[in-house]
Amino acid sequence: MARSSEGVACLLLVFCMVVPSLATDYTVGDTSGWTTGVDYSTWTKGKTFKVGDSLVFNYPTSHTVDEVSSSDYSTCTVGNAITTDNSGATTIALKTAGTHYFICGVIGHCGNGMKLAVKVESGSSTAPSKSPSPSSSSSPPSSDKPSTTTPSTTTTTTKVPDSSSSWSLSPFVAFVTTWVALFVMVIS
Repeated sequence: MARSSEGVACLLLVFCMVVPSLATDYTVGDTSGWTTGVDYSTWTKGKTFKVGDSLVFNYPTSHTVDEVSSSDYSTCTVGNAITTDNSGATTIALKTAGTHYFICGVIGHCGNGMKLAVKVESGSSTAPSKSPSPSSSSSPPSSDKPSTTTPSTTTTTTKVPDSSSSWSLSPFVAFVTTWVALFVMVIS
């Protein structure tokens, strides 16, 4: 009987290690990346973004990734970013349902198409991506005068997936798997 339970425990262990989490990393613009001349509304077609997924932006440091409000997205208003980054490799974890808006904060780039609206569904994603969300917050201006302050940024190294989306192993699954393996070794 002990052999049978060991076999089941080992099978469960292997199953937990093989089953990926439901979170998906989407490389914005696929191989083109985050740049002018890409139709990002076409890029989003056919994709279902869920809470726990991540957007991976790859771009030259002459661009930025600014998360903005709906109105700033529609009018390509720069300077009021919710978060901003210009490291060249930005991963944004989609933590809440709803539409998230992103633009390039360089004057004229948003108007030339560097803008992305992503509708995020609350879904069955149970684990966030393994990459952190590298953005720093900047507060919107408190007066009617335009802001002349440049937001600070945070630099993060991001592993670039080979395709538009990739699977990652949930840290929770890895944790549970480790404890199951230890338990099996102790009772053996």
